[in-house]
Amino acid sequence: MKHEWRKKEKQVYIPKGKPEQIKISEYNFFTISGKGNPNSKHFSEYISVLYSLSYGVKMGLKKNPILEEYYDYTVYPLEGIWDISDEAKKTYKEASKLNKDDLVFTLMIRQPSFVTKKHALDTIKQVKLKKPNPLLSLVKFEKITEGNCIQMLHVGSYDDEARTFKIMEEFAENSNLKRQSKVHREIYLSDFRKVSTEKLKTVLRFKLK
Repeated sequence: MKHEWRKKEKQVYIPKGKPEQIKISEYNFFTISGKGNPNSKHFSEYISVLYSLSYGVKMGLKKNPILEEYYDYTVYPLEGIWDISDEAKKTYKEASKLNKDDLVFTLMIRQPSFVTKKHALDTIKQVKLKKPNPLLSLVKFEKITEGNCIQMLHVGSYDDEARTFKIMEEFAENSNLKRQSKVHREIYLSDFRKVSTEKLKTVLRFKLK
Protein backbone atom coordinates (compact mmCIF):
# COMPACT_ATOMS: atom_id res chain seq x y z
CA MET A 1 0.00 0.00 0.00
CA LYS A 2 1.33 3.43 -0.95
CA HIS A 3 2.45 5.67 1.91
CA GLU A 4 0.56 8.96 1.56
CA TRP A 5 1.81 11.68 3.90
CA ARG A 6 -1.52 13.51 3.84
CA LYS A 7 -3.18 10.46 5.40
CA LYS A 8 -0.37 8.79 7.37
CA GLU A 9 1.35 11.88 8.82
CA LYS A 10 -1.48 14.31 9.49
CA GLN A 11 0.03 15.47 12.77
CA VAL A 12 3.16 16.70 10.99
CA TYR A 13 1.65 18.03 7.77
CA ILE A 14 -2.04 18.80 8.32
CA PRO A 15 -2.33 20.95 11.48
CA LYS A 16 -5.53 22.72 12.47
CA GLY A 17 -6.24 26.41 12.16
CA LYS A 18 -5.04 27.04 15.68
CA PRO A 19 -1.55 26.86 17.27
CA GLU A 20 -0.25 23.57 18.59
CA GLN A 21 3.00 22.38 20.13
CA ILE A 22 4.71 19.48 18.37
CA LYS A 23 8.02 17.62 18.46
CA ILE A 24 9.45 16.95 14.99
CA SER A 25 11.78 13.96 14.55
CA GLU A 26 14.81 13.57 12.29
CA TYR A 27 14.03 13.34 8.57
CA ASN A 28 16.00 13.08 5.32
CA PHE A 29 15.89 16.00 2.89
CA PHE A 30 17.24 17.23 -0.40
CA THR A 31 18.05 20.88 0.38
CA ILE A 32 19.17 23.90 -1.58
CA SER A 33 19.95 27.37 -0.22
CA GLY A 34 19.78 30.80 -1.80
CA LYS A 35 18.85 34.43 -1.43
CA GLY A 36 16.34 36.74 -3.07
CA ASN A 37 12.74 37.44 -3.94
CA PRO A 38 10.53 34.31 -4.08
CA ASN A 39 8.46 35.99 -6.81
CA SER A 40 11.42 35.98 -9.20
CA LYS A 41 11.71 33.55 -12.10
CA HIS A 42 15.06 32.33 -10.77
CA PHE A 43 13.41 31.20 -7.53
CA SER A 44 11.19 28.75 -9.41
CA GLU A 45 14.33 27.06 -10.76
CA TYR A 46 15.33 26.11 -7.21
CA ILE A 47 11.96 24.42 -6.80
CA SER A 48 12.24 22.60 -10.15
CA VAL A 49 15.63 21.15 -9.18
CA LEU A 50 14.27 19.72 -5.93
CA TYR A 51 11.27 18.14 -7.63
CA SER A 52 13.38 16.65 -10.43
CA LEU A 53 15.53 14.93 -7.80
CA SER A 54 12.58 13.82 -5.66
CA TYR A 55 10.75 12.28 -8.60
CA GLY A 56 14.06 10.83 -9.80
CA VAL A 57 14.35 8.93 -6.52
CA LYS A 58 10.70 7.84 -6.51
CA MET A 59 10.46 6.64 -10.12
CA GLY A 60 13.91 5.05 -10.11
CA LEU A 61 13.07 2.95 -7.06
CA LYS A 62 9.63 2.08 -8.36
CA LYS A 63 11.26 0.54 -11.43
CA ASN A 64 14.14 -1.00 -9.50
CA PRO A 65 13.49 -1.18 -5.71
CA ILE A 66 17.09 -1.83 -4.69
CA LEU A 67 16.95 -0.26 -1.23
CA GLU A 68 16.05 -2.24 1.88
CA GLU A 69 12.66 -1.48 3.47
CA TYR A 70 11.49 0.20 0.25
CA TYR A 71 7.79 1.02 -0.12
CA ASP A 72 5.88 3.08 -2.65
CA TYR A 73 5.02 6.58 -1.51
CA THR A 74 3.68 9.99 -2.48
CA VAL A 75 6.38 12.63 -2.98
CA TYR A 76 6.51 14.93 0.05
CA PRO A 77 5.60 18.64 -0.20
CA LEU A 78 7.99 21.51 -0.76
CA GLU A 79 9.24 23.16 2.44
CA GLY A 80 11.23 26.29 3.10
CA ILE A 81 13.19 27.75 6.00
CA TRP A 82 13.14 31.55 5.85
CA ASP A 83 15.33 34.27 7.31
CA ILE A 84 16.70 37.66 6.22
CA SER A 85 20.29 38.62 5.44
CA ASP A 86 22.59 39.83 8.22
CA GLU A 87 22.68 43.27 6.59
CA ALA A 88 18.88 43.50 6.57
CA LYS A 89 18.71 42.52 10.24
CA LYS A 90 20.51 45.75 11.14
CA THR A 91 17.55 47.84 10.02
CA TYR A 92 14.65 45.35 10.30
CA LYS A 93 11.56 46.68 12.10
CA GLU A 94 8.47 44.88 10.85
CA ALA A 95 7.52 42.23 8.29
CA SER A 96 5.21 44.53 6.30
CA LYS A 97 8.17 46.73 5.34
CA LEU A 98 10.55 43.90 4.47
CA ASN A 99 12.33 44.04 1.12
CA LYS A 100 11.88 40.54 -0.31
CA ASP A 101 15.24 40.81 -2.07
CA ASP A 102 16.77 40.51 1.43
CA LEU A 103 15.21 37.10 2.10
CA VAL A 104 17.48 34.13 2.72
CA PHE A 105 16.05 30.65 2.25
CA THR A 106 16.72 26.94 2.32
CA LEU A 107 14.20 25.01 0.26
CA MET A 108 13.80 21.27 0.74
CA ILE A 109 11.77 18.17 0.01
CA ARG A 110 11.72 15.31 2.47
CA GLN A 111 12.81 11.83 1.37
CA PRO A 112 11.66 8.51 2.90
CA SER A 113 13.78 7.04 5.69
CA PHE A 114 14.98 4.17 3.49
CA VAL A 115 16.74 6.56 1.07
CA THR A 116 20.48 6.39 1.80
CA LYS A 117 22.96 9.19 1.29
CA LYS A 118 24.70 7.17 -1.42
CA HIS A 119 21.48 6.65 -3.34
CA ALA A 120 20.60 10.33 -3.02
CA LEU A 121 24.01 11.43 -4.32
CA ASP A 122 23.80 8.90 -7.16
CA THR A 123 20.43 10.40 -8.12
CA ILE A 124 21.95 13.88 -8.22
CA LYS A 125 24.64 12.58 -10.61
CA GLN A 126 22.01 10.96 -12.84
CA VAL A 127 19.86 14.09 -13.00
CA LYS A 128 22.94 16.18 -13.83
CA LEU A 129 23.45 14.00 -16.90
CA LYS A 130 19.80 13.98 -17.99
CA LYS A 131 18.79 17.54 -17.07
CA PRO A 132 21.93 19.66 -16.53
CA ASN A 133 21.36 22.64 -14.26
CA PRO A 134 24.04 24.65 -12.41
CA LEU A 135 21.82 24.72 -9.32
CA LEU A 136 22.25 20.95 -8.91
CA SER A 137 25.75 21.62 -7.59
CA LEU A 138 24.16 23.46 -4.63
CA VAL A 139 21.93 20.57 -3.57
CA LYS A 140 22.72 18.68 -0.37
CA PHE A 141 21.28 15.54 1.20
CA GLU A 142 20.82 16.22 4.90
CA LYS A 143 19.28 14.80 8.05
CA ILE A 144 17.38 17.55 9.87
CA THR A 145 15.78 17.48 13.31
CA GLU A 146 13.54 20.40 14.27
CA GLY A 147 12.67 19.23 17.76
CA ASN A 148 10.14 21.21 19.82
CA CYS A 149 8.06 23.61 17.73
CA ILE A 150 4.79 25.45 17.44
CA GLN A 151 2.89 25.12 14.19
CA MET A 152 -0.38 26.26 12.68
CA LEU A 153 -2.20 26.11 9.35
CA HIS A 154 -2.24 29.44 7.51
CA VAL A 155 -4.92 29.96 4.87
CA GLY A 156 -4.47 32.82 2.44
CA SER A 157 -1.73 34.96 0.95
CA TYR A 158 1.92 34.42 1.87
CA ASP A 159 2.06 38.18 2.44
CA ASP A 160 -0.49 37.83 5.25
CA GLU A 161 1.47 35.29 7.29
CA ALA A 162 2.30 37.87 9.99
CA ARG A 163 -1.32 37.57 11.15
CA THR A 164 -0.92 33.85 11.83
CA PHE A 165 2.53 34.23 13.39
CA LYS A 166 1.07 36.74 15.85
CA ILE A 167 -1.47 34.14 16.98
CA MET A 168 1.29 31.53 17.31
CA GLU A 169 3.52 33.85 19.34
CA GLU A 170 0.65 34.74 21.67
CA PHE A 171 0.00 31.02 22.18
CA ALA A 172 3.69 30.50 23.02
CA GLU A 173 3.68 33.36 25.50
CA ASN A 174 0.53 32.14 27.21
CA SER A 175 2.08 28.66 27.45
CA ASN A 176 5.34 30.00 28.97
CA LEU A 177 7.23 28.99 25.83
CA LYS A 178 9.81 31.07 23.96
CA ARG A 179 10.40 31.29 20.24
CA GLN A 180 14.01 30.45 19.38
CA SER A 181 14.38 33.08 16.66
CA LYS A 182 12.54 34.81 13.82
CA VAL A 183 13.65 32.01 11.48
CA HIS A 184 10.65 29.92 10.50
CA ARG A 185 9.58 27.00 8.33
CA GLU A 186 6.82 26.95 5.72
CA ILE A 187 5.32 23.77 4.24
CA TYR A 188 3.39 24.36 1.03
CA LEU A 189 0.25 22.23 0.88
CA SER A 190 -1.15 24.09 -2.14
CA ASP A 191 0.18 24.66 -5.64
CA PHE A 192 0.15 28.46 -6.01
CA ARG A 193 -0.10 28.02 -9.80
CA LYS A 194 -3.45 26.25 -9.48
CA VAL A 195 -5.00 27.58 -6.27
CA SER A 196 -6.37 31.10 -5.76
CA THR A 197 -4.46 33.24 -3.26
CA GLU A 198 -7.21 33.32 -0.65
CA LYS A 199 -7.33 29.50 -0.59
CA LEU A 200 -3.61 28.78 -0.33
CA LYS A 201 -2.78 26.44 2.56
CA THR A 202 0.62 26.69 4.24
CA VAL A 203 1.91 25.11 7.42
CA LEU A 204 3.81 27.69 9.48
CA ARG A 205 6.22 26.47 12.12
CA PHE A 206 8.92 27.88 14.40
CA LYS A 207 11.31 26.31 16.87
CA LEU A 208 11.15 26.77 20.63
CA LYS A 209 14.05 27.42 22.97
